[in-house]
Amino acid sequence: MKLRTFLIGAAAAVMLAVPGHSAELTLKFGHVGKPGSLFEASVNTFAACSNKALGNKAEVQTFGSSQLGKDKELLQKLKLGQTTFSLPSTVMSSVADEFGVFEMPYIIKDRGHMRRVWAELGDTFQKAVQAKGYRVIGLFENGFRHITNNVRPINVPGDLAGIKLRTPKGAWRVKMFKSYGANPTPMAFSEVFTALQTNVIDGQENPYAQIASAKFQEVQKYLSVTNHIITPYVWFMNREFYDGLSPEHQQIISWASEVATEAGRSMSRIIESSQNGMPKLAEKMEVNVVAPAEQAKFATAAQPAVRKLIEEKYGAKGTEMLDAMLKSVEQEKTRF
Repeated sequence: MKLRTFLIGAAAAVMLAVPGHSAELTLKFGHVGKPGSLFEASVNTFAACSNKALGNKAEVQTFGSSQLGKDKELLQKLKLGQTTFSLPSTVMSSVADEFGVFEMPYIIKDRGHMRRVWAELGDTFQKAVQAKGYRVIGLFENGFRHITNNVRPINVPGDLAGIKLRTPKGAWRVKMFKSYGANPTPMAFSEVFTALQTNVIDGQENPYAQIASAKFQEVQKYLSVTNHIITPYVWFMNREFYDGLSPEHQQIISWASEVATEAGRSMSRIIESSQNGMPKLAEKMEVNVVAPAEQAKFATAAQPAVRKLIEEKYGAKGTEMLDAMLKSVEQEKTRF
């Protein structure tokens, strides 16, 4: 039996078998995902697996929709020990600058490429995160990002000129969209729907699953399938808390994270290829697919500026990381 099939099957079985129980210790897991999002599904799978294995020793409780705070608040609470786990959306570069390399548009070609990059550079990211008081326990992806807006279809970089576009809070994405002539506006994910509804901003960019679960299609006219970035979403723990766990409990967390990660990846692929992906969004928005030749224009327009920013931040280390990511494109592709 293939590992992925086993893990997803195990996740389904565990989710059906978790009993209600009173645990000795409550472990809080905060995230910003809305009901029905892949964030929620993946975190809930992790909690179900962990709780089944932990029995009455501990219980992972999940808090989505920014109940425990927005991204930066979640990270702060994690560092202070007020939460145990956190899945921020796209502020990883605020934890460790090294994550900024994923903000290079079109540097990641497909999921197989992402997996190879993480296998090659994962230790670099782990060390950088641990130096800040956190520990990476898993890598989750939510699909390639696309642009929605209320002004016009986006087919070439110039179509973004003057558009007020929400971006995550990070210098890299701001630099990217400024290169296209847009007016990027960093904003917490929980604030985006209202900002779109009230015309504070014209548009935003996210994967299909995030667009749908946040119901952005209800307040946006155009969806442009750009595939400009696929961002890794990293699950964090407080490093000190993790180091204080027994080897058995560390192993449980690692196993549950792997199950949830594989299940989330599978669900992401299903969404992108089914009626719940782009066709569902097309019921509410006008959709245009940016052709590969046009995607190359987006890459050409932004990559030099983003690369310069990364190299200014990291120096030779940034150059080495980018070159390693680009080199891995040439390796044999492995789908997952």
